[in-house]
Amino acid sequence: MRTAFYALALVAGPALAAPADDVSEARLKARVERQVAFGTRHTLSTQDDPKRGIGAARTWAEADFRESCGDAVTIVKPETVITGKRVPQPTRLMDVLAIQRGTERPDEVVIVEGHLDSRRSDPLDATGDSPGANDDASGTALVLESARVLCHRHFAGTIVYAVVSGEEQGLYGGKLLADYARAQHWTVKAVLNNDIVGNSRGSDGLVDHTHVRVFSEGPRGNATPALAEAQRLNGGENDSPSRNLSRYIAGLADPALAVRQIWRADRMGRGGDHLPFEEAGYPAVRFTVAVENYDAQHQDVRKADGHDYGDTIDKMDFAYLAKVTRLNVRALAALAAAPLAPTADTKGAVQTFTTLSWKPVPGAEGYAVWRRRTDAPGWEEKVLTTSGTTVRLDGVRADDWFFGVSAIAADGSASPIASALPGGGF
Repeated sequence: MRTAFYALALVAGPALAAPADDVSEARLKARVERQVAFGTRHTLSTQDDPKRGIGAARTWAEADFRESCGDAVTIVKPETVITGKRVPQPTRLMDVLAIQRGTERPDEVVIVEGHLDSRRSDPLDATGDSPGANDDASGTALVLESARVLCHRHFAGTIVYAVVSGEEQGLYGGKLLADYARAQHWTVKAVLNNDIVGNSRGSDGLVDHTHVRVFSEGPRGNATPALAEAQRLNGGENDSPSRNLSRYIAGLADPALAVRQIWRADRMGRGGDHLPFEEAGYPAVRFTVAVENYDAQHQDVRKADGHDYGDTIDKMDFAYLAKVTRLNVRALAALAAAPLAPTADTKGAVQTFTTLSWKPVPGAEGYAVWRRRTDAPGWEEKVLTTSGTTVRLDGVRADDWFFGVSAIAADGSASPIASALPGGGF
């Protein structure tokens, strides 16, 4: 089976039938325009002006969730007070979450997030206009539209639609959300961070509207020295849950928008709100555009040296943003419907057969065992399916293969593949 399509073989009808076609390009554009109209959404901007600043933007995002979803979601607003290098005075920080409770396993949670705050060239300038159309009104619009499309449907697991703040000042909103997830004792199956997802033309003129990049960590961010040593000896440095989540999402892509998997935690020298989740041990990835327009990032709106600078709405491609949103909707539906990925173990040292074992997973009616060559980038072959929790593969030398297991629900929805390697368990 071709690697690029393994997730399509796993995820059956109900998830793939999710209403991705209901995504509205016009609604996405209207939401970006509304955010730009707040003038600035800087984390340090005014919180009590009804028309301008981060406080007004938060109020609007909450109202959008309520208008789209009503009683189908529960709104919670975790908050804290932050200080730091880019927060010289104690500042109130708040995330806005819309929680769509799962019908069978509500503690199993999938999170989609985008950051509401924007910035200028000077990261401490909280008063000047900062439109932040692509960074990250695009991600916030995607989260709100995903909620509108999915919130009235029913899934076994919970979906959390998260609009966070403080990203530009130091990933504070992502950390607040990760801390909140831990305090709620959520089993976080996946975090989909969408940050800069709305342009298709780079600052050098290169155009690519047929790919989206998905970033994922290799070795786990919460790895202990003992785990690092086990991975060095037995493999697993390319098999974190985040990496397998990326592979899963790539299998859900359609011909209009392919996933370009980037095997690093984020862009070189930069970061996003998925990183606090990875550091806490949760599977998380970042969606971002195929080609970035650096003239439109972290820049005051101006003309200089023949260039237009600033993150303005005219540089957006809303048809492209709609495609990225549809992919997120498919991923959210598939993950929320599926059981949790099993934690599997491989035994095969000094023998001519391989044994795999794992613990039962709530909601799973069966399990699929997969393998790939140790030098292969993705899962290549489904070896078998079983209702049990252990298999013996005669004549298979474990030294030559990596193995993984996915859990399958009664409706055919399947989890990502969890690698039966050190650090591979979700």
